[in-house]
Amino acid sequence: MGFIKEFKEFAVKGNVMDMAVGVIIGGAFGKIVTSLVGDLLMPVISLATGGLDFTNMFVNLTDDTKYATLAAAQEAGASVFAYGQFIQNIIDFLIVAFCIFMMIKAMNKLNKKKEEEPAAPAGPTQEELLAEIRDLLKKK
Repeated sequence: MGFIKEFKEFAVKGNVMDMAVGVIIGGAFGKIVTSLVGDLLMPVISLATGGLDFTNMFVNLTDDTKYATLAAAQEAGASVFAYGQFIQNIIDFLIVAFCIFMMIKAMNKLNKKKEEEPAAPAGPTQEELLAEIRDLLKKK
C-alpha cells in the first residue's frame, strides 16, 4: 500500500501536472512550427534557391534508376538515402529552438522588469512616527 500512496503523491504533485501540460502544449506548438516551416518558410526558401525542394533530395542506393520524387523511389521499393528530409528536420529543429529561445528571452526580460520595479516607498515606521511626535512635543 505504501507504493501506491507514494505514486499517488508523485502523480498529483504540481511538477508532474506542469510537465503534462508542457508536453501537450509542446505537441501543439510542434504542429504550428511544422506548418510554419512546411507551408510558409520552405516555399520561400525553395523560391530563393530556384525551386529546390529539400524533401525530394535523395540518393538511390539500389541501382541507377532515376526517380522524380522520393515518394516514387520508395513506392518502387528502392533503397534510398533521403538526406533532404534530414535537412528539412534540421531546419525544423533550428526554427523550434529559435522560437523557444525567443520565448525564454522574453520571459526573462519580463521577470527582470518585475524584479527591477522599485518597491513602493514605505511610509514611516511606528517608531519613527512616535519619535517625530515626541520631538514636536518637546519643541512646544
